[in-house]
Amino acid sequence: MPIRFPILFVVILLALFALEMTAPVQTHFVRPWTDGVAALSGMLASSIDDGVMTSGPVIMDRATGFGVRVEAGCNGVEAMIVLAAGMLAFSAPWRLRLAGLVAGTVAVQALNLVRVVSLFYLGQWSFAVFEFAHLYLWQALIMLDVLIVWLLWLRWVGRTRAAG
Repeated sequence: MPIRFPILFVVILLALFALEMTAPVQTHFVRPWTDGVAALSGMLASSIDDGVMTSGPVIMDRATGFGVRVEAGCNGVEAMIVLAAGMLAFSAPWRLRLAGLVAGTVAVQALNLVRVVSLFYLGQWSFAVFEFAHLYLWQALIMLDVLIVWLLWLRWVGRTRAAG
């Protein structure tokens, strides 16, 4: 029985990543999601700085011309897939899995918005710091967020089972 979770996790993970790569999912979910992440990030940045504009997946500073493009891997979709695979593979009631998916998506995407906005400003300040933060720091922090959300969800599932 202990082998069930890791096998199911890998199968679900591979299936979700394969599904994500299909043209219909890219067209109808991933690209609009990515544009939405850029728009929300631009909205957050423009609340601080009215010189910020967005166009599709691009966030740009009107004064400097500096911009960042939110791409696959920066939109939080892959992180949500990892979280979803963990929650779906774990033996828990479906209502708890669905609640975890909703709360987890909000948590991952909230941190991802902070990530995109911070990278936008870091890039204007120092490209070297931007590169480090983009390629290493934020990748690790987003996956750490996924792990923490999943562990908190496991704890909640355990308490709910014990109470019920």
